[in-house]
Amino acid sequence: MFGYVTPLKAEMKVKDFNRFRSYYCGLCFQIKKEFGNFPRIILNYDMTFLALLLDALIPEKIQVKSCRCMIHPTQKRPIVINNTALSYAASMNLSLAYYKLLDDVQDDNKLKSKIESILLYPYKKKFSKPITSINIKIKKHLEKLSLLEQNKTFSCLDEICDPFSKLVGDILKDYPYPLNDDNDDLRNTLYSFGYSIGKWIYLIDALDDLKSDMEKNKFNPINFLYNNKNLKYNDFIILIKPRLEFTILNCAYTCKENLSRLKLIRNNDILFNIIELGLMDKYLNILNKANENKGSDFNDESI
Repeated sequence: MFGYVTPLKAEMKVKDFNRFRSYYCGLCFQIKKEFGNFPRIILNYDMTFLALLLDALIPEKIQVKSCRCMIHPTQKRPIVINNTALSYAASMNLSLAYYKLLDDVQDDNKLKSKIESILLYPYKKKFSKPITSINIKIKKHLEKLSLLEQNKTFSCLDEICDPFSKLVGDILKDYPYPLNDDNDDLRNTLYSFGYSIGKWIYLIDALDDLKSDMEKNKFNPINFLYNNKNLKYNDFIILIKPRLEFTILNCAYTCKENLSRLKLIRNNDILFNIIELGLMDKYLNILNKANENKGSDFNDESI
């Protein structure tokens, strides 16, 4: 469930793309600083978005320095440093990646995922007390989601999306550092935003996996709920697309409404690019990929 929340690069100004990249690279360096080199393999765009959003609500100015890395050794790149939002995103990146690997092991018994989860486990011991508390919440939400998926004890999309939606809502609301004009309304808006984008991520992930899951006869919530006639993918996607599209676009619209309520200090254009354009672009690319084997052009090489 990672890598779906990205900007639409073609519509970004150069300065905004450079700013996005400085957070992305900053997150990579922050993971190294707090946990070591190995956990950098689980770096993802969704946690870059988390850092961009939370840092937009912090009054302190960002600090940037230029440095080289193993992936880009020929020239220095600017990275954001000494940043609490990036520190939090690094911990959430590790926590979510670890549980995603466990889920892959449970679903497909993947040896690679099993090895990586074993190797990542010791790094979780470096979590601070507030991060450990949030990690416990994450685990509980994912356990509930796993039970629903395994036992198939759900009857609608809202029900199966709810645990992961709450998970993302809690990650945003429970940010353990002070925010600008911090109050209950701000924290509740962050929860609502997180709930909506969490639901969007879960649905997009299910849609992205739908064709493959149907071909391999694997569980998929969309197929389970709506494919009562056992249709083939090409027929089923035509039938289900209007219903899915309404829910997915409604989630994105709710994200935009909640984002508009936040008093952003910085990163405005990048955040609205992601929510207004990036989410739609990702949805359309997933449809294209399933039907025409096409994907998004926003990848690690472009960073």
